[in-house]
Amino acid sequence: MSSRTNSSLRSRRLAVAGRLAVTGALAVSSVLLLSPSAHAHVTVQPQGEAAKGGFATVNFKVPNERDNASTVKVEVTLPTDHPIASVMPQPVPGWTVKVDKAKLTTPLDMHGKKITEAPSKITWTADGSKIAPGQFQQFPVSLGRLPENTDLLVFKALQTYDNNEVVRWIEEPSKDGGSEPESPAPVLKLGAASEGHHGTASDAKKADGHTADEQKTDGRQGSGADQAAASADDASDTTARVLGVIGILVGAAGVAFGVLAGRRRSA
Repeated sequence: MSSRTNSSLRSRRLAVAGRLAVTGALAVSSVLLLSPSAHAHVTVQPQGEAAKGGFATVNFKVPNERDNASTVKVEVTLPTDHPIASVMPQPVPGWTVKVDKAKLTTPLDMHGKKITEAPSKITWTADGSKIAPGQFQQFPVSLGRLPENTDLLVFKALQTYDNNEVVRWIEEPSKDGGSEPESPAPVLKLGAASEGHHGTASDAKKADGHTADEQKTDGRQGSGADQAAASADDASDTTARVLGVIGILVGAAGVAFGVLAGRRRSA
């Protein structure tokens, strides 16, 4: 085989290796961009349901976004436009917690009792523990009663690191459904109020014309379709993960092949 043929073959191999490397790099980039850690910020999620007019336990999830500092303080401001009368944090080992209260301009009625002040801020301070780089911490809180005249509760948060940096998660979501802000505040979505908070049993007919018993029957009949949809979502998620891993492996193989081909050419 002539030297010209060998050179052409090596060039083709290098071109193929380069294309594989680019494909792998793009796959890696896609996986990183789609990863939740790439968009980590302070969030609030209910344990179960957070229904209007009811009580709920929620978790404030605080990830550490820094490589060279640990989180030592978290402050969560409670909404003043929709005050919550009862706020009870669950103890978290290695952290102290303080709940501040403020006077209400309009008293709340809770179990027939007038409430003139309500919790306004929760502060967790590290006491023998920190949120280290690459880690997160959850802070559970019991809230109630939840307001019935809103679909969302916005909790503005401040995250303090041990290098004195303060990250302000205070930007409220766009009302027109636009893109997420750069430093979004934690938002709790409220579900529909339970029947016990919407009136008495005399409200037999619902807005869609079905009784409560009919709705229960419809719910049982629809459970199979819901399970099928959930299975389809799981399959789709698994496929996406497999494709992402394949892309990474192909990229790594391409880089290794390119390096080997380059060494042979040098020799």
